[in-house]
Amino acid sequence: MSNNFDTKKIHSGYQPQKHNYSATVPIYQNVAFDLHDTERADKIARGEEPDAFMYSRVNNPTVDVFEKRIAELDGGVGAVAVSSGMAAITYAILNTAEGGGRIIAPLDIYGAALDEFRTLLPKFGINFDFVDDINDFENIERLIKPDTKAIYAESVSNPITNVADVTKIAELAHSHNIPLIIDNTFPTPYLFNPIKHGADIVVYSSTKGISGHGNVVSGLIVDGGQFDWKKEKFPQFYENEITLKKKGRKDFSFAAVYGKEAYLQHLRTKYLRLMGGVLSPFSAYLDLLGLETISERIGKEVATSLKIAHFLEKNEHVERVFNSGLLNTPQEELVKKYFTKGIGTIFSFKLKGNMKNVTELLNNVKVFTYLPNVGDNRSLIVNPSRVTHREIPENERQKQEISDNLIRLSIGLEDSSDLITDLEQAINKAFEE
Repeated sequence: MSNNFDTKKIHSGYQPQKHNYSATVPIYQNVAFDLHDTERADKIARGEEPDAFMYSRVNNPTVDVFEKRIAELDGGVGAVAVSSGMAAITYAILNTAEGGGRIIAPLDIYGAALDEFRTLLPKFGINFDFVDDINDFENIERLIKPDTKAIYAESVSNPITNVADVTKIAELAHSHNIPLIIDNTFPTPYLFNPIKHGADIVVYSSTKGISGHGNVVSGLIVDGGQFDWKKEKFPQFYENEITLKKKGRKDFSFAAVYGKEAYLQHLRTKYLRLMGGVLSPFSAYLDLLGLETISERIGKEVATSLKIAHFLEKNEHVERVFNSGLLNTPQEELVKKYFTKGIGTIFSFKLKGNMKNVTELLNNVKVFTYLPNVGDNRSLIVNPSRVTHREIPENERQKQEISDNLIRLSIGLEDSSDLITDLEQAINKAFEE
């Protein structure tokens, strides 16, 4: 198989001869699979029968292709697909910090993730140390304690597009024997591969740019397979697992049986199987269809987003544009280092006006669609402070530049001139006397 991205996005993880030579990935819309006989059933239950399936809550052939394809594109040893991006974040955190501990994370992340980190996961014994700047390495190092289990960050932040210096954060994390978890939703594997720069676990809301058509909710956890999960800090991977027990096997822990894939297999067995945030076969099929055109879609959308950002920079009613891809911020060198094809299709801008002006703008767009998703093939617009980040206290939103006059855009496949014309007329109406 070629190592080129555009070949792998169509062919990786799939062998037609194993699926009646179907040229496209079939939808295995069934719950369970014939075990054939008791010997084979035992092997499947212990994970010793390659590419075998038992029950679709654990794994499914259609979902399996999606997992393998993303793992190939990201350079991981494997992936687990789940029912949403939030499920991916939740399972990754629970699997890493099982039994309790601390995680370092920035405040400028997706609102629902920050809400979970602040209000829900602490009830499970997982507490967070928040930083204003994920690239403030001295501050991060001061926060690392004996019970710190990981550093978490977004490769490109939502919605201000701050870029994380993944290589340096990974080096810092590894010097303290903790993993780096990166949410790579905005760039997708097409624009950035965190694992190649030292990240250990990558999560996606594949609802967004990976699928790219606004028709499926899904998520992924990808494991780079390089982190040394030491028993002292991560004992969950060394506990004996009854489902892996067999005659003559003295050590039937995930670490002993699966080696580099221990993290993912533990996640699949203990979180996906028992908590049930399963991706349906049909949803995986839609994700695979979207993935086949990811380069073409995102390539055009990135180019269009820069045209729109340049237009907004010159508009008299726009106070500031938050798009690191413009290369006009202190993060210019980081963008050049990590994002040679662009930072993504999502960015924000701040109106010089107030909530009344924002409301008028949102109510007058014709081509943009007002909704909270991103990464769609149609262009989207939203006011984060009232929708995607409404759970965050106002003082914290203000610190992260998420004011009431901030507007987030997700650029789709429409003609760039039509999108610019739409924004221009909506802005003009918003400021009519």
